[in-house]
Amino acid sequence: MTATDTTSAPARRRAVFHQLVVAAVRRLTADAIEVTFAVPADLVDDYDYAPGQYVALRKDLPDTDGTLHEVRRSYSICAEPRPGEIRVAIKRDLGGFFSSWANENLAAGDTIDVMSPSGAFISQHRMTELNDPESIDTDTEHSFVAVAAGSGITPVIAIARTVLAANEQVRFDLVYSNRAAMDVMFLEELADLKDLYPSRFALHHVLTREQRISPLLSGRIDHEKLSTLLSTVMRPETVDEWFLCGPYELVQLVRDELSSLEVQPEKVRFELFTTGDPQQGRPEGNIGRPVKVDETGDNYEISFTLDGLQGEVKSPKGQRETVLNAALRVRADVPFACAGGVCGTCRAKVVSGTVEMDENYALEPDEIEKGYVLTCQSHPTSDTLVVNYDA
Repeated sequence: MTATDTTSAPARRRAVFHQLVVAAVRRLTADAIEVTFAVPADLVDDYDYAPGQYVALRKDLPDTDGTLHEVRRSYSICAEPRPGEIRVAIKRDLGGFFSSWANENLAAGDTIDVMSPSGAFISQHRMTELNDPESIDTDTEHSFVAVAAGSGITPVIAIARTVLAANEQVRFDLVYSNRAAMDVMFLEELADLKDLYPSRFALHHVLTREQRISPLLSGRIDHEKLSTLLSTVMRPETVDEWFLCGPYELVQLVRDELSSLEVQPEKVRFELFTTGDPQQGRPEGNIGRPVKVDETGDNYEISFTLDGLQGEVKSPKGQRETVLNAALRVRADVPFACAGGVCGTCRAKVVSGTVEMDENYALEPDEIEKGYVLTCQSHPTSDTLVVNYDA
């Protein structure tokens, strides 16, 4: 990646945390809950969002010896825009520290730092936000298809509810994969959506560990099943937009299949809940992982702008430190959430200098062309580097 002087990509609102009160916790499955946060009147504008966006949650939690550590996790908003509340679904991950704590302990009345909504997993067609409920295109016929697995349903159900309610010309097909019927999140809500829009909402439940009547809907989604679904159940050439959300393997399988069918890439929206890489680096809390700097040694000189203020930090060339980690060592409020190249919260623009970006599952091609990078995945490759989080 190199610096560029082209015009800015579409602006994304800077992520800001506010402490919100948990209004309700509802059990969805044995391993998943829906959490509703109350948004006070003076923060309604800060929590305006488009269906498909996410928030990051931040909480100090004790480890095994009782020492508190800051933990951040991102969760998609699972409801259509409603003033005064934010709803997310938290599914317990195997070995997941925050998700296990939330499923076992979170209760109404608790407080958690909640980041203002962010994310680009939204329709490129006109979608409504809290402050613009009449803006959606209700005159044009649209066909949407979503493929989701597990907790990947959370942003998809928000998108489906919104477009189906706002536009009588919309048809929405959903292929939803889970291990077993007991693992299906929002099972009743999806059934209600099907009853409400019987001719416009098609729901295809795929169970990987339970036998269904149709072999097509039983077992893991593979190339053969996907090809059959696309050729018999839906017509890719008529679909206006695709939404893919789930683990990397499934999302990439569908993307590859759509590419082989010559579906235009700009019609395919995707979001990963995990890259499947256990070695993902994660900054430690809001201070960055420890890095020892020799002021007289061979260092990269990094400058960054955040909220109009400039910060400077040195990063040893032998440490292969990310730009985000370096910035966190001198300023605690540098924005980040997943630190795995998935969410895009740490996006910044390269003003001068160059970086190497390891992974990118969040930035659009036009953003990369305009010089934007994920600082959690970017390592300096020039002696001096200047990035702007405000751009």
